Amino acid sequence: MKSTKRICVRDLMKKSYTTIDPRATISDALKTMKRMRTSLLVVEKKHADDQFGLLLVSDIASQVLARDRAPSRVNVYEIMQKPALSVHPEMDIRYCSRLFDRFKLVRALVVEDGAVVGTISPNALVLDGLYELEHELGGFHGDPEEPVAG
Repeated sequence: MKSTKRICVRDLMKKSYTTIDPRATISDALKTMKRMRTSLLVVEKKHADDQFGLLLVSDIASQVLARDRAPSRVNVYEIMQKPALSVHPEMDIRYCSRLFDRFKLVRALVVEDGAVVGTISPNALVLDGLYELEHELGGFHGDPEEPVAG
């Protein structure tokens, strides 16, 4: 019997990310996004027992631009996604993809031992992960733990 290769979120996650204070304005966030060439910012915790947040360009588009709100008068905490859904870096990419589908996500934080270690997107899961599974192994079927009959 041949078993499928296991690809974890850690193998595909983007390790670099930029943080922002929840009290910053959307103007500040836009400047940071433009300077760092990113479409997402990790919103810092206010204290140790707090949760991380996530600010996406799409949040700014729908909650500031579309509503004709002034970016200099809106704070990050007003529109951020919090708590941000997070996954463990050792999660199999097939399970991660199921979470993305179930919760209609476009990004998730990768958190280990209470610290953000990266971000993951459906693009990475499919274009990197699924591509590797499909082309290196000639396809896959079933759950990650089940061996593939061959």
